[in-house]
Amino acid sequence: MPTESELVELEARRAELRARYLRPVAEREPTPGRGIHHAALICSDVERTIQFYQGMLGFPLVELVENRDYQGSSHFFFDLGNQTLLGFFDFPGLGLKPGVESIGSVQHIAISVPRDRWEQLRVRLNEAGVPYVGPDQGIAESMYFKDPDGIQVELLSDPLMYFGGRQLDE
Repeated sequence: MPTESELVELEARRAELRARYLRPVAEREPTPGRGIHHAALICSDVERTIQFYQGMLGFPLVELVENRDYQGSSHFFFDLGNQTLLGFFDFPGLGLKPGVESIGSVQHIAISVPRDRWEQLRVRLNEAGVPYVGPDQGIAESMYFKDPDGIQVELLSDPLMYFGGRQLDE
């Protein structure tokens, strides 16, 4: 944990970076992107992953094919809404080890769902005994939990482009 003086220095650095790089919406160049097409993650068991993301969370499986870059590996996608996909590979025979949180890795994926659906998913997670951090720990809009391979997922009831109590594109 940083010391109090280090925290002050870190916040001063963030303030400096905001002043240098963060522009009001009216002054920002339009983004050249259309959004994330898909994130590609690695799983250890295709069926268990489908059961979790489609069966537990309700994100429909929309494709399942052989990975074009690695014979015998599967590549499959779930529909996260708003024309966004969550993709997975398995790599049988490679002996991959579980991931760790580290520089350059994904800390979590955040998926926006309407509040009513968020509440339904909270009930499902509770019924399935999936531990999560969220509303009972003071995070009213989010639930953080891990999928069967330890990938951290955040389900949040905030709309897209909303963060810290405000819409970031207005």
